[in-house]
Amino acid sequence: MDRGDVGAGGSRPMVVRVPVEPVEAAVEADAVDAVTRTAGVVVRGPLFGVAAQGAGDEPRWRVVLAVTDGCPQQARDGLNSRLWFRAKDDARDRAERRALLAAVARLESERVDELEVAGTRYRVVRAEEYAGAGPDGIEQPRPTDPDPLSPDWDRAAKGPGVDDDLLLDPDAPVTPTQAVERLALRGLCYTGERFPEDVRADAQRALDTHPDVLLLPPTFTVVERTASRGWRPVSGPHASAHEARKSLDFALTWMWPRMHGHIPGDAGPQADARTWTAKDGASAASRPAELAAYAEAADILRAGRVNQLEFQDTVYRIARTRRLLRWGPDGPEGPRPSDTNSQDPARIHLPLDEDGRVLPQD
Repeated sequence: MDRGDVGAGGSRPMVVRVPVEPVEAAVEADAVDAVTRTAGVVVRGPLFGVAAQGAGDEPRWRVVLAVTDGCPQQARDGLNSRLWFRAKDDARDRAERRALLAAVARLESERVDELEVAGTRYRVVRAEEYAGAGPDGIEQPRPTDPDPLSPDWDRAAKGPGVDDDLLLDPDAPVTPTQAVERLALRGLCYTGERFPEDVRADAQRALDTHPDVLLLPPTFTVVERTASRGWRPVSGPHASAHEARKSLDFALTWMWPRMHGHIPGDAGPQADARTWTAKDGASAASRPAELAAYAEAADILRAGRVNQLEFQDTVYRIARTRRLLRWGPDGPEGPRPSDTNSQDPARIHLPLDEDGRVLPQD
């Protein structure tokens, strides 16, 4: 079958390459082990981002806004900001700036899922988020997943972002376990009666219009479980298990103590469960017992590569989450008609003139 002649309902061929380099082989062996521990998958729902394709890049696309947004309009708003700043700071001339601002104007008033600006196609793309699950619940990070040798717990330190410089190439070789996973998930579709009819119809249609799937890099999310409630997410996806642990550390030491009134809202931004005291000059040893408990839980998290923690009758786990993106003859799938939006299009930034100067609000 010719790679450039894949019609609706037809699947692209896959090139399978057995890893031989030691690190790749270890990752593949790790994936094989994970299959034996996994009884199935749990599907959370769609995520959205933005991909771009320049002239001559076909069939490849590059992710320019991470596929982590909960609704299509959030991704459109992200594209709005990206194009506005490009018009303000990077436009080569007035003509390009006019084209960029025309695209921004459309995104401010329409639900635009694809547009072309200055020779580049932009598309809001849709991925399905899921996770492996077994007898012990949602899958945790694997030994070969990326993790820094020396963890940095500084809240100001930023690790790699989700989907940084990610190239979507439907013809890239895959390992045997990746091929098996892609084939197994080609038929993933909403079928249960608990899903609205339009959601089920769109999912069934996507099997024909976008018959192939690409697997995006794994992400890592904090989930929680109580005696009366199953696993549910606490944080958004992160690029590494360590970044997910940092988000839980932040919640335990900074955010939750403020939410529950253990640290007053007017306390300085550096105050947290480890350092705050009610009286100036008091030692950390005089912290209220509630704050000490938060700090002790966070200290356990920092003791090593801890992926599960129990605190106040709740189990917190670092979950290894995955995403699949459906692919058709014209590339990645965009939002479906049944996908919901949390907000309407709106102006996000002040207007610019043709020279990139910010104008007063209309």
